[in-house]
Amino acid sequence: MNLVASHLGAVMSEHKFKIGERLFPAGSVGLDFSEGAYVVVKRLPKHNGEFEYQIKSVSGIDERIVRESQLKPSPWRNQAGRPYSA
Repeated sequence: MNLVASHLGAVMSEHKFKIGERLFPAGSVGLDFSEGAYVVVKRLPKHNGEFEYQIKSVSGIDERIVRESQLKPSPWRNQAGRPYSA
């Protein structure tokens, strides 16, 4: 494996979200998610080929473990993950 392929493999296997990042349930998760924002408490290893996260509701005591595909970033952030500025 060459250096570029090795680097790309490492980048592709990183978590998408950071600890402390505010996220929302993805629309099609099909779980009993409370509406509203959640914060990443802990990044977990891959399970069945997908990273998992421990998240906690910002408005209550709801805390759970979810797959990366069950989360989406804040709708008030741009593609770079930064808040939109006026």
